[in-house]
Amino acid sequence: MASSSSIAVRELPLFPLPEVVLFPGRPLPLHIFEFRYRIMMNTILEGDRRFGVLMWDPVEGKPALVGCCAEILQFQRLPDDRMKIWTLGQQRFRVLEYVREKPYRVGLVEWIEDQPTEQNLQPLATEVEQLLRDVVHLSAKLTGQVIELPESIPDLPLELSHWVASNLYGVASEQQALLEMQDTVARLEREAEILTSTRNHLAARTALKDVLKDTPK
Repeated sequence: MASSSSIAVRELPLFPLPEVVLFPGRPLPLHIFEFRYRIMMNTILEGDRRFGVLMWDPVEGKPALVGCCAEILQFQRLPDDRMKIWTLGQQRFRVLEYVREKPYRVGLVEWIEDQPTEQNLQPLATEVEQLLRDVVHLSAKLTGQVIELPESIPDLPLELSHWVASNLYGVASEQQALLEMQDTVARLEREAEILTSTRNHLAARTALKDVLKDTPK
């Protein structure tokens, strides 16, 4: 049976951001300088400190319909009423309708969660984590830099799928597709595809680098 939290509907102030997709459990620092969003943040700080982050779609010229709720953990007021805020991703949501657009967007949203599954996701999660380690190892070899994964990588498959998705760079539309999925298996499988492709590309480049290095001058 669906939990009440998954079908709860509430009004949520919305903050569209280009090329930014927030995931549950992931941090998002923001610098607030636009007047309407300064108003928004001051209002939020008087309430439950929560607002919705939506990726702005430049092709459609509007925000995505699925986003992630952010909770303000810390904030710092700067000169000119600007603010630095540190937030953490909470539940995902879908915008049902806009309640108002001025001075900032407020939407009526419903919370969304991944569908429960009987499948043992641990083997798939282990595969994704190993692919991630392979990619990091090859990246370090290619760049000659020390790159280490943080020790805080989540163990649980759902949390791991959000962690991996949030750490993909330069592919906001792909991240948005992963955010919208409500199937942990599908999300992990897609991440395995992306990481496998990246690993193979890096492996080819490191092999080429080694060949060139060993070629007599």
